Amino acid sequence: MKDSFDRSTEESGEKCGLLIEKPLVLIGLMGVGKTTVGRRLAKKLDMPFVDADEEIEKAADLKISEIFDRFGEDYFRDGERRVIARLMEDGHNVIATGGGAFMNSETRALILSKSTAIWLDADIDILVKRVARRDTRPLLRNGDPETILRDLARKRNPIYATAHLHVTGNDAPHDLTVDNIIKALKNE
Repeated sequence: MKDSFDRSTEESGEKCGLLIEKPLVLIGLMGVGKTTVGRRLAKKLDMPFVDADEEIEKAADLKISEIFDRFGEDYFRDGERRVIARLMEDGHNVIATGGGAFMNSETRALILSKSTAIWLDADIDILVKRVARRDTRPLLRNGDPETILRDLARKRNPIYATAHLHVTGNDAPHDLTVDNIIKALKNE
């Protein structure tokens, strides 16, 4: 019996005239829309969607903020790498990752070798507005969100730039960002 993750490559992306041969992994800073865009992209491509952060919380039976508080970031990143590896083995799906996942060299190498990595990008001012809506982000708890995001962008953007594709969303409707990802996939 086939489950929702066991799809042949012929089925993945067929609706948009694409042949998706490996998982699509969305990377980028917090607040860029990886989960929202990922859900819509998966629907448009008729592929399963999975959020790595949600899967980590299920596996640990703890919220991400609790994992950070109890065990620290290194422990969290190790579990995150293992969960992402499992999700990529599950088949042809769209995976939204946490903002720091791609910073781990082992996780990055895994994503770059076994998937199509898509860097979702947006201006810092837009990200600050988006992340201000929720206080569940451990890295933003101890300081000014704009300062923290600018520092993260300075450090992370050169690493994110190693992704296979780069799509800027900014304040565009999420469906337009999805369309831009599909165009980028077709041109890959």
